[in-house]
Amino acid sequence: MTATTSSPTVTRARGNGAGKGTARRMHRRLTSPWATGAAIIIAVLWTIPTFGLFVSSFRPAADINTSGWWTVFTNPQFTIDNYISTLNFNDTITVGQALINSLAITIPATVFPITLAALAAYAFAWIDFRGRDWVFIAVFAMQVVPIQMALVPLLKLYTEGISIGGMQLFSGLDLNLNGLTANYGEVWISHTIFGLPLCIFMLHNSIAALPREMMEAARVDGASHGQIFLRIVLPLTTPALAAFTIFQFLWVWNDLLVATIFTSGNNAPVTKLLVDLSGVYGQQWYLLTAGTFLAIVVPLIVFFALQRFFVRGLLAGATKG
Repeated sequence: MTATTSSPTVTRARGNGAGKGTARRMHRRLTSPWATGAAIIIAVLWTIPTFGLFVSSFRPAADINTSGWWTVFTNPQFTIDNYISTLNFNDTITVGQALINSLAITIPATVFPITLAALAAYAFAWIDFRGRDWVFIAVFAMQVVPIQMALVPLLKLYTEGISIGGMQLFSGLDLNLNGLTANYGEVWISHTIFGLPLCIFMLHNSIAALPREMMEAARVDGASHGQIFLRIVLPLTTPALAAFTIFQFLWVWNDLLVATIFTSGNNAPVTKLLVDLSGVYGQQWYLLTAGTFLAIVVPLIVFFALQRFFVRGLLAGATKG
């Protein structure tokens, strides 16, 4: 009797020991001197172009046009004229207005897909409904659809609407209020559509990895799906939400394709303004060195503010047990 009752414990202990041994071996491989050295070399090679661009942003225009950035070590000459010229640049809009436009585009285009994806991921993970697996597969498969294939149909949908048999079901988007030109609805909807499949997939892995016993205990206590989602799921999946917030924010902030098609004039984001900084024939391309670093200030703030959640969010749902 004693041997029979203790055998599962022994087996479980051996299994845990084997798992810990595998984890230790993987940890040793990933933290070996060779792996560390290779990571450092890759990081240095990856950083050199960015460092060169940063140095060039403080060099006089004449030096940028006639010599490489590395000559600064033998002929150090620095100036802030590039940044002053960039901040004073005013073609259609100023750099400051373009940065505000980018924030007006990026923040809603980050919040909308994360909110919808969190709700959908919870439904796919913990609500049993007919065809759930097939719908999830369809959502997952939409990740392979190129953005370029959807741009023309979306543009036609926004402008012409939907009509069936001569009956107009949807007349298109017209979100202008009292003649105001700030119309970002098309950009918000487009980025939300493009970001939902990956966001649902990432959050589903994290939400599905939550302990089933905890979810069942909440249901036994009378909690509804809304209460479970707000009080249990959201607090426990904060790292995953923060990780995708970084991804989505950077994707939307750095986007030029969608911005070029669905924005114009005073609504243009900073990525579109950077194209105009160099001039018609590229004779002022040196201003791009300063404009680029002005444009990455906000993404850097977002990344460093959420970086403590980044790795945990990427690994959430990768292992279970």
